[in-house]
Amino acid sequence: MTVVNRYIGAPVERVEDLRFLRGRGEYVADLVRQGMLHAAILRSPVANGRIRAIDAKSALAIPGVRAVITAAEIGAVPRIPLRLQSSPATEPFRQPVIASDRVRYVGEPIAVVLADSAALAEDGVEAIALDIDELPVVANRHVSGRGKTLLFEEAGTNLAMKFTAIRGDADAAFRAAEYIRRERFNVQRHTALPMEPRGLLAEWNGAAARLTVMGAAKVPFFNRRTLAAMMGLPESAVDLIENDVGGGFGARGEFYPEDLLIPFAARRVGRPVMWVEDRREHLIAMNHARQMDCDVEIACQRDGAILGLRGDVFVDLGAYIRTNGLTAPRNVAQFFSGPYRIPNIRITSSALVTNKTPTGTYRAPGRYEGSFFCERLIEIAAKELGIDSVEMRRRNLISDAEMPYRLARVEPGDLYAETECDSGDYAHALERCLAEFGWEEKRKLQGRLIDGRYHGVAIACFIEGGGAGPKENARLELERDGTVTVYVGSAAVGQGLETIMAQIAADALGLTIDKVRVRHGSTTYLDDGYGSFYSRSTVLGGSAVVEGAVALLNKIRTAAAARLGCQPAEIEVTDRHAEARDGRSIGLDALAEDGLRADASFANDHRHTYAYGTAAAHVAVDPDTGGVELVDYVVVEDVGRIVNPLTLHGQVIGATVQGLGGALMEELVYDARGQLLTGNLADYAIPAAADFPRIRAVSLQHRPSPTNPLGVKGAGEGGIIPVGGLMANAIAGALSSLGAEPNELPLSPSRVWRWTNTS
Repeated sequence: MTVVNRYIGAPVERVEDLRFLRGRGEYVADLVRQGMLHAAILRSPVANGRIRAIDAKSALAIPGVRAVITAAEIGAVPRIPLRLQSSPATEPFRQPVIASDRVRYVGEPIAVVLADSAALAEDGVEAIALDIDELPVVANRHVSGRGKTLLFEEAGTNLAMKFTAIRGDADAAFRAAEYIRRERFNVQRHTALPMEPRGLLAEWNGAAARLTVMGAAKVPFFNRRTLAAMMGLPESAVDLIENDVGGGFGARGEFYPEDLLIPFAARRVGRPVMWVEDRREHLIAMNHARQMDCDVEIACQRDGAILGLRGDVFVDLGAYIRTNGLTAPRNVAQFFSGPYRIPNIRITSSALVTNKTPTGTYRAPGRYEGSFFCERLIEIAAKELGIDSVEMRRRNLISDAEMPYRLARVEPGDLYAETECDSGDYAHALERCLAEFGWEEKRKLQGRLIDGRYHGVAIACFIEGGGAGPKENARLELERDGTVTVYVGSAAVGQGLETIMAQIAADALGLTIDKVRVRHGSTTYLDDGYGSFYSRSTVLGGSAVVEGAVALLNKIRTAAAARLGCQPAEIEVTDRHAEARDGRSIGLDALAEDGLRADASFANDHRHTYAYGTAAAHVAVDPDTGGVELVDYVVVEDVGRIVNPLTLHGQVIGATVQGLGGALMEELVYDARGQLLTGNLADYAIPAAADFPRIRAVSLQHRPSPTNPLGVKGAGEGGIIPVGGLMANAIAGALSSLGAEPNELPLSPSRVWRWTNTS
């Protein structure tokens, strides 16, 4: 009897949640090893300075403090390589794993203290005498651009990288335009803030000359290569183990200084070493994100047809280029135009170093910022041209017939210097969103004062890139109990990877989902893998699992045919057996004795997938307090093919809430001396469960992707992309009678209050 599976497309509850609900999840902080030492890190208290002396005598005199490691103990201090957008020009700006003679931001590691307990290690940090000559602070990108104080004298500039996105002839388009509008916009610095701070447990086996590091995430194989090279070990002598991870959002799992310091410490003392950061340390040490401003122009005809975009974006990069620190500056230029047909583009993006914590990726890096800039420009243009804001977008959306649609080219280029939207009916998503939201009725509220509050509505359209290559690897093994174990190079960062891969494998193999086990991320499972970033896990990892399933089924049929004396084509694989046409069968558990396994890879030829959608918001603004209530929010996104609508819904809602936090609340504020003023969760405001109770998400599968066998598109980041521009436009609509132009994020109560009380 054939078992018919329909797992893909079904709302299967997350298989990983059972262990979490039972308290059996295993995070880094849960781990204990015999003889384990705890690490604490002395971090720079000043933003820019030269180290004159480090005296650890008092720290080493504390009972229970076992060692203090500085640059002197490490020797030749390695610098962290770039994982993306690397070039010789970036070399001077890479971060050393520990400061030796210069510090460039508050929080930069200077020394590691090892002790019998975390408290004793902290005491040791406090006891170290540190002498630093302070230097002038480059507090923001404006100071950086003037170049009077250089963070890297050998570079001769504070401009770490400049990208240019080009399509058509922008200058000619502006000369021919009937309408031009120039504007400035600003997005504040904020961060991903996963629920679980970073942590590592490193163990050195001296007899075997082998290093094991627990706490890997996102890109374990890249990090293993980097760590092995820094420690002078063969790659095969280093294992990175992925534990449960309490969120990543692009920030967790990159190679940070601690990823060398903690393993180095374990090898030096010959004992396991544990390090887990607290929230204050997390806020000054983990990648920041988003801080950009721009001076840009839009060119249109009087009928609203957009002819061109041009202008300059400036990115506050922080003190160093970290592994993926140039992704957002690059993306904001290439994807500034979003889902709109804009034939002529010239956008530059300048990444400037400052004396702040370095930046990296945060869910939809560069796309969130670019959407804010573009959606505000379009809204302003529509208002001044006297065109309905929906109609303005409708006229300029890329059409289904234009697919694949090539976006702006980026210089200097990489593998994705040129990219194209793979498929999509953007107008369909727009119309569905308007219907779900009830736009025709709600638009009547625009700018009205009702019960002391101004009401406003807005829409925003977006595209979400996913499926970054080059490939992903998988291995499937038939076990002796008749189950199949799936090993995949994708990493789990809280997105439900085990469930999704089990659904894909079960359907491809014709098994029930309980017969599939998924193992992921850790470098002990596969020779190589690529990890989870750029909404790639389902697109590439899932496709690799499909390819592996096909190969394993062929091996099962061949093995069964040999046992049953027939041709492989005559074998049908059921849930527990391989069955010939004459009814004879053999159990999968028996076939497992043949050691059946299949290795597979899926490469996407450097083609991205592009999910797309539209979001709509209704806000009510209190002019007395500046408070903004989100009355209603709808987001509609077409993700190609839906593997699990339940987990997808959670991804979209979660992304939307993160976007609302960035749009309305979150901000990392520095003073002129480079000191972080919002270094705890009392000062750094984040959304709570009750803040945004009315969010609706509709997921479509109207246009599958042609780039992979599943037809799926990356879907983890779309929900966050339009939120900043959408909320700003909704508030602009609410306060239209007051002439408010919300061109800065966050849309905090104090800022909104000023707009309502300035006339």
